[in-house]
Amino acid sequence: MNTVAAPSRPHRPAARYNGVAIALHWVLGLALIGLFAFGLYMTDLPFSPARLKYFNWHKWAGMTILILSVLRILWRLAHRPPALPAAVTDAMPRWQHAAHAGTHHLMYLLFFAVPLIGWTYSSAAGFPIVLFGQLPLPDLIGKSPELAETLKPWHGYAAYALAALVMLHIGAVIKHQLIDRDGLLSRMLPH
Repeated sequence: MNTVAAPSRPHRPAARYNGVAIALHWVLGLALIGLFAFGLYMTDLPFSPARLKYFNWHKWAGMTILILSVLRILWRLAHRPPALPAAVTDAMPRWQHAAHAGTHHLMYLLFFAVPLIGWTYSSAAGFPIVLFGQLPLPDLIGKSPELAETLKPWHGYAAYALAALVMLHIGAVIKHQLIDRDGLLSRMLPH
């Protein structure tokens, strides 16, 4: 019996991100913005039991962001994101392509660096992280007040750098939505 195979269609990348990628994007994005604002608020509080409680909450949220970041990078490695639409890439100057790639790579790097620096600082300062008050996490390094003093500002520098990149990302989204009107945002919106 002779069968004729149907002509194969060329594989076309998905025009939208899938539901898991969209959920991880928005949950992580909102968590980062909330945690940054909370971090700014709590650092100016006077020493008190409430401030200690807030620092623990900040650590728990940071570890949750680290876990979400691991999940997000694993998902992205297993599920290729959709390519930018040709109309968008054709309209973007070379520097915008570089800014797009660079911003995303740096954000991914800082998704990990900010909580890991915070965790290392907490370990060096001698304040272990007990996730949700129940699960003690191992110290990344031994207690070292000198190293803690060195690491403390770097957690802040990295957090400010991540906040700046998030603002740049939001600014680019606004530009694409309101000025270019190219519908790029719709790829990352839930149905």
